[in-house]
Amino acid sequence: MRNKTASHRIALLFNANKIYDRQIITGIGAYLSSTRVVWDLFLEEDFRCRPDEIRDWDGDGIIADFDDPDIAEALRFNRLPIVAAGSSYEDEADYPKDVPYIATDNAALIKQAYNHLIEVGLSRIALYSMPESPRNRWAQEREKAFRHLSEENGSPCDIYRGHPTRASDWNESLQYLGDWLQSLPKPLGIIAVNDARARQVMLACVLTGIAIPEEIAIVGIDNDPLTRTLTRIPLSSVIQGTEEIGWIAAQTLHECLHNVQHRSTRILVPPIGINVQASSLHQPFSNPYVMRARHYIRQFAMLGIKTQQVAEYVGISRSSLESHFQRELNYTVHDEILRFRLEMAKSLLAKEQLSSREIAIKCGFTSLQYMHTVFKRELGCTPREYQDRCKAATS
Repeated sequence: MRNKTASHRIALLFNANKIYDRQIITGIGAYLSSTRVVWDLFLEEDFRCRPDEIRDWDGDGIIADFDDPDIAEALRFNRLPIVAAGSSYEDEADYPKDVPYIATDNAALIKQAYNHLIEVGLSRIALYSMPESPRNRWAQEREKAFRHLSEENGSPCDIYRGHPTRASDWNESLQYLGDWLQSLPKPLGIIAVNDARARQVMLACVLTGIAIPEEIAIVGIDNDPLTRTLTRIPLSSVIQGTEEIGWIAAQTLHECLHNVQHRSTRILVPPIGINVQASSLHQPFSNPYVMRARHYIRQFAMLGIKTQQVAEYVGISRSSLESHFQRELNYTVHDEILRFRLEMAKSLLAKEQLSSREIAIKCGFTSLQYMHTVFKRELGCTPREYQDRCKAATS
């Protein structure tokens, strides 16, 4: 029996196992919680969408991910009010007809990543994309944007689509990716069409001994917190305006349900910005031992590594490595390890998700007191005072 307090029954047709879809749903929820709109929402329990089962759904409206061709096809003759979310397209003919469409601006996403890599001093930039497929049209649109930027800058247009992610040929795919990365001139910037692909680039670099970001600087797209937990080196990523897409889609559907016409509405939502992390902070170094050492430190600093372990990885004596660091950077290997731990601790404190003690352990400090000492010496404040400053700056 229908709830008398609910005004409409709305289906959300998304694969919420994907970060893009999940953030759109978050934006829809934010719109509902900030207004007096009351909807009964239908969403599959496993967060996937089954288009064949939605054709005859008895509801009042639908918000759907039209990047999925099966969903777009299933709704082609549906007479309910529908708002579509998805990719932007270079060709006007690729947009769905007679459906309000809220899109992520692919050209702006790629330009944000491209400009960041130019700003850190890289003149050569490549793109790691995805195999051509009806489900990957958004990736091919990002390829088009990358080609235009390369042409504008008179730069080589290096694009590698790689292989689908399958367990059966995973090792072979990584080998091919590593071969492509090794074939490119260094230093180099890599834009990955999403964070999942950026993580693959990181892994291929680790396996082939390519230093990140001295030899290859990496930027992903999505700012996916799950992917960040799976990378050894903190990943820089463009932040899509996906929650805004969800908000606008919900507002548009709400107006459609009250007879406001939006049939030809098309809105492109630009990225919010870029979350800059260690993977893209390129610094040119001529000393290969220093590059190799810093690459190792970025991967394992938070596991409590010591200078001797770094020297063993690089393949020279501790004293020799210290000499190379002093000549190149004018500080010690231990200073570099400590600097990286401090940056990570600052980042975690700013997010206020963990206690100081938990952060000290996570960042590889031997104790909370030692982290406290390092903060006082380097920043002139305690971890708690630093956290309070961050909180005040954002309030």
